[in-house]
Amino acid sequence: MRSALTAVVIAGGLVFAVLFGLRSTGALEGLELAVYDWQVRLRPAAPAKKPPIVLVTITDRDIAELGTWPVPDEALARALETLARSGARVIGLDIYRDVPVPPGHEALNAVLANNPQIVAATLLPRGENPGVRPPSVLAGSDRVGFTDTVVDADARVRRSLLMLDDGKTVFYSLPFRVALLYLQAAGVTPQSDAQHPEWLRLGRSTLQPFEPNDGGYVRADAGGYQLLIDYRDGPDAFAEIGFSQLLAGEFDRRLVKDRVALVGVAAESVKDSFYTPFTGTLGAKESMYGVALYGHMVSQLLRAALAGERPLAVLPDSAEALWTLLWCLLGAALVFVTRSAWRFAAAAAAGLVVLIAGVHALFLLGWWIPSVPPALGWVASAGVMSAYVASREKKERARLMSLFSAYVSPELAEAIYRDRSHFLASGRPIPQRLTATVYFCDVGGFTTISETLEPPVLMGWLYGFMEAITPVVGAHGGVILRFSGDSIMAVFGVPVARTRDEEIARDAVNAVDCALAMQNRLVALNKSLQERGLPLIGMRIGILTGPMTAGSLGTEQRMEYNCHGDTVNTGARLESFQREHFSPDYLHEPCRILVGEPTLRLLAGKFHTEFLGDFQLKGKVKPLRIHRVHGRSGAAALEAAEVNSAQESSAARR
Repeated sequence: MRSALTAVVIAGGLVFAVLFGLRSTGALEGLELAVYDWQVRLRPAAPAKKPPIVLVTITDRDIAELGTWPVPDEALARALETLARSGARVIGLDIYRDVPVPPGHEALNAVLANNPQIVAATLLPRGENPGVRPPSVLAGSDRVGFTDTVVDADARVRRSLLMLDDGKTVFYSLPFRVALLYLQAAGVTPQSDAQHPEWLRLGRSTLQPFEPNDGGYVRADAGGYQLLIDYRDGPDAFAEIGFSQLLAGEFDRRLVKDRVALVGVAAESVKDSFYTPFTGTLGAKESMYGVALYGHMVSQLLRAALAGERPLAVLPDSAEALWTLLWCLLGAALVFVTRSAWRFAAAAAAGLVVLIAGVHALFLLGWWIPSVPPALGWVASAGVMSAYVASREKKERARLMSLFSAYVSPELAEAIYRDRSHFLASGRPIPQRLTATVYFCDVGGFTTISETLEPPVLMGWLYGFMEAITPVVGAHGGVILRFSGDSIMAVFGVPVARTRDEEIARDAVNAVDCALAMQNRLVALNKSLQERGLPLIGMRIGILTGPMTAGSLGTEQRMEYNCHGDTVNTGARLESFQREHFSPDYLHEPCRILVGEPTLRLLAGKFHTEFLGDFQLKGKVKPLRIHRVHGRSGAAALEAAEVNSAQESSAARR
């Protein structure tokens, strides 16, 4: 558990560090802003009443009817006079008038001077650009607002610029001037926030200024006093009157009465449009005319002051970092929770859905929470941890298979690995107390045989013997634990502990069947050895069932799985019992198969056995009832023959 937690922390921390570095360079800003735009487009339009704003737009058709561009001062003066007489509370003129456009210049100046609800546009000088001066009659007054717009690197407008300060003068934007003039009638004036005097409070809301790293931005230009535009009103929220309709008096005056009227251009031939979050993706070029963009800015300020709708909130940098780190750690932990490929894939997809849905739900509540770094952290951490777990499992598998796979059937080896969590911890089998059947076999007279053969011949003789009999153990479900010269120790019932009596009995029957199958193999081998003039082989086998302790011993470099306990010791004594009296019939019954009483009780009469007596084995206090097995009994012999034939065929194929 501790190692898994450490791995999760390390993997999640590494991925977080990489993402933090990428975000610090601004590499993720484009993705984050694209997600922001997606959330703006998915947000339901505000169901409240229409904003108190009407757009008076000059289209290409209006220009055609006027027969000229720019709009003459006389036509502009008539339009402004009509709006004033119709009861517009504020009129914002988003058309530059730094130079006269005759005829009607004096008439326009008179309208501007005599109607204090009109605010005109200017463009601030910047670098070598001299900007655009306001109408001369309004120069130096508080009825002038700049139309400079903050545009992001992807050419979209997501922020509004309320004020700029050059150290001598504070300049106000056209939307801000229009909103302040409208709010004067409601007794609302800009104030300093009580807790943060440098922040602007407007009516019921404090307008917290935009900072360089807010939301998905990284080191953005936060000069002046900026706000994130909320675009709550949707792309087509404002009432609209055509310029020609206005001049002809063919409009509903209720659209103007006591409202904000913004006069601007909506003609394709006059480039006054901006890309916004509403602009489509995949190459789409839909844009928003400047007059409509300023309408969104004014509407947001009015809602903030009168309805208390605060601007979109963001988390502090430290909270954003913790948010991303959390998802990195959760992604890393996901691998340990799911444990299977399909569950991992489903959980990873579900996690992304939860993240995206949760972030969007918070967006609807007025919070812009980053989603790209957490999403990447979730996926990348899960991937890193998957690779780590796969590598670790590969090593565990190699270690586990090094203990078992050479001496058991492939099916059992795979079963051991599949169930490794039940008996494997820290790369080694968990010591456990279990009941199993131990199996010892040894070649009779091996010392004498080894003295009569040259080493190459002896090793070839011994190799042929081992090659003939060792596959039989795995074919019958046993595990060879140890080779010692000419002897073998195997166990039936490990490493997965048996929990039912019938399973323990089946292991005992399998062990005895294994001994009889070995004897058959040995008969065939001895006939071959006889033909080649080599020593024949007789073998003693001892089988005993009982409790024992199973586990692994050794170091990281060399480890061995083994079983220990009185049952094991007694089984070894049983194999060597009265070995000096063993005289094998090499070509008919070359094996002496002895079983203890505990094993005999589990055989259920399936074998023909001979009771030899009660004997006190070497080093033991209590006597053991010993029986010799000669073969299967009755119908069980036919059944065993069929089973052995199938097992032999399976072993041969492997």
